[in-house]
Amino acid sequence: MSSNKETFGKTVGFVFAVCLVCALLVSFSAVQLKPLQQANKLLDQQTKILEAADLLELAKGDIVGTYNKYVEAKMIDLDTGEFIEGNPDLFDERRNSRDASKSEKPKNDIAGINRRSHDAVVYLVRDGAGIIETIVLPIVGSGLWDLMYGYVGLEADLNTVRSVVYSDHKETPGLGAEVVNPKWKALWPGKKIFDEQHNLAIKLVKGGAKAGDVHGVDGLSGATLTSVGVEKTLHFWLGEEGYGPFVNKYRNGGLN
Repeated sequence: MSSNKETFGKTVGFVFAVCLVCALLVSFSAVQLKPLQQANKLLDQQTKILEAADLLELAKGDIVGTYNKYVEAKMIDLDTGEFIEGNPDLFDERRNSRDASKSEKPKNDIAGINRRSHDAVVYLVRDGAGIIETIVLPIVGSGLWDLMYGYVGLEADLNTVRSVVYSDHKETPGLGAEVVNPKWKALWPGKKIFDEQHNLAIKLVKGGAKAGDVHGVDGLSGATLTSVGVEKTLHFWLGEEGYGPFVNKYRNGGLN
């Protein structure tokens, strides 16, 4: 009996030791890999911002150098549209939107985001002479299965689209996931967000937009709900509860 107890105790001790070693290895790996993960996340973000600004070809693989040369990240207060003090590198929209003290529930939550951060980061993209050519605005809104995160790049008039780039989504491959298809993204440059009276006019058209329709973009075939989500996301973020106050203050080249 004593021998059996001894054997059982040794087994438990061995299992405990193995678990402890594994836990230590996992913790060590997590700590060691965290800087690499953060660097990769930042590189992906900078890549998407350059794509939204139509600068990927210019970058020619030097993402960090091109980003640092042409892009300036600045914080804004979404309610007023004013620039504010703050470190854009430390800003986390997802974290802020979960904090009731740093976010609010939209009155008209057509994007389905539940809460919206009080602040946001905008990316001012300058040419070689220092003139702002593009403003890249982060966007987030519901797709079919979950929230979709991306960027819309606008020319200095804050109306003409350069690009719409989605960076994070869980849409169905071959359907809603076509938001990352280069052919669909190629339909956006030159489209207008607002009409001549500054009303939101951008729309995704089921069956395809008519030729010459500066506000219409072809909807995603077989993915009506995702298309509706993209349209509502743009209407929310370019509207009064999103970047609307910022756009009203600086439209038509007011940032230069």
